[in-house]
Amino acid sequence: MKANGRTETKLFTQSVGRALRRAAKEARKTARVFHTPIYVWRNGKVVAEKP
Repeated sequence: MKANGRTETKLFTQSVGRALRRAAKEARKTARVFHTPIYVWRNGKVVAEKP
């Protein structure tokens, strides 16, 4: 049985959110290993932060 469009969209959105959090965690881990900053969007500006 196939889920309706709204349910599929909600599930897709949730899986994308999980994937983005996983990717961010991995990026912070990599930045720590190589001692490089992480660039994030804060208050309308891109800023470099230490991981």
